[in-house]
Amino acid sequence: MTVCELCGLTGPALYRDAKLSVIAVNDANYPGFCRVIWNEHVREMSDLSAQDRALLNETVHQVEMAVREVMDPDKVNLASLGNVVPHLHWHVIPRYVDDVHFPNPVWAAAVREPDEESLAPRREKLPRLAQLIAERLNSR
Repeated sequence: MTVCELCGLTGPALYRDAKLSVIAVNDANYPGFCRVIWNEHVREMSDLSAQDRALLNETVHQVEMAVREVMDPDKVNLASLGNVVPHLHWHVIPRYVDDVHFPNPVWAAAVREPDEESLAPRREKLPRLAQLIAERLNSR
């Protein structure tokens, strides 16, 4: 296996504990895009114990709820693909009808140019999103 870019991730995290991390994805077109990463290198949800699966699912749920509350998206996409990076992680992506890919997946070809007028107020919400994710996960 080649080096896994998620193993030993040391960059800034919105939340981190012994089991998992939540990071903000630096994507200019998708403010509020978060990734929930299982710290240990495992490939699939079925590699986790029932207790760890429940913890991961609850974390994804809490991040999604924070994204909905703060970012007010038209839709939230949840994805756990791992085809390129076979390390268990979930994408939590706020989607808007005016985003560059809507209604297609964020990994598809863009269908429109970014709208800075729409993106700027969304980016302003990022500090509150980070705060709410930390509050929700630290209070468990």
